Amino acid sequence: MILIKLGGSVITDKAQYRTFNRDAVSRLCREIRDSEENVLVVHGAGSFGHVLAKEYSIQDGFVDFAQVPAVARVQYDVRELNLMVVREMLDAGIPAMSVPPGSCFIMDDGKLIVDNTDVMLSASHLGIMPVMFGDVVFDRKRGFGICSGDQLMEILCGIYSPERVIFVSDVDGLYDRDPKSNPDSKLLTEVTSELLEKVTGDSTIDDVTGGVKAKMEAMLRITTPERDCVLINGSVPGRLYSILKGEKIISTTARGGLR
Repeated sequence: MILIKLGGSVITDKAQYRTFNRDAVSRLCREIRDSEENVLVVHGAGSFGHVLAKEYSIQDGFVDFAQVPAVARVQYDVRELNLMVVREMLDAGIPAMSVPPGSCFIMDDGKLIVDNTDVMLSASHLGIMPVMFGDVVFDRKRGFGICSGDQLMEILCGIYSPERVIFVSDVDGLYDRDPKSNPDSKLLTEVTSELLEKVTGDSTIDDVTGGVKAKMEAMLRITTPERDCVLINGSVPGRLYSILKGEKIISTTARGGLR
């Protein structure tokens, strides 16, 4: 099985509140279908989650009751995004179902607790893809917090033990500097813990889940001696299909684990 994370930057316009990139999602779903590979998909919240979450500091937990309407709104928005993604999967012929983390799981001081996997595994065994996403999750100590798609990827690696992990973003891979603001930035084709220490975490958009550097750290945590994690540009047609079929493309591969 191959685990795929569709980043919020490729399925939405993260700079514009609630802007769904339907054409990109539809194409990516067709590429998944045409590959005929057994996959599991997680997606980010993008502009359906990060904009309000950043404004009300939802990632920091409960501070005052002014945050409560925003918590409810973000949960609504990311569920709407998820249903649009699932709709594109269904239209592509992929049997998929929505599994909202905020309705299934709890957090404890920022750590995601998943103590019941029956729904996910039952769906998978029947050939239905459970689609999870970045969400607001209630927290035993903080009141609530942000469960990122990257956290879910780590959890799902422990549950499903995928052979390969693919992160789909809107850039060709990880750069030594933000390529959107630094035209002279250099693409890193392979990343290890040692190299990661030299990479900046700058970002051009609001991201309450930590930005590109945090995503690469998550990728390194997922790697094993038998499993690499690859970051690709899903904005380029055909790249997801090619990597699913084992072809070599422009990308960044994380190897060796996080030290």
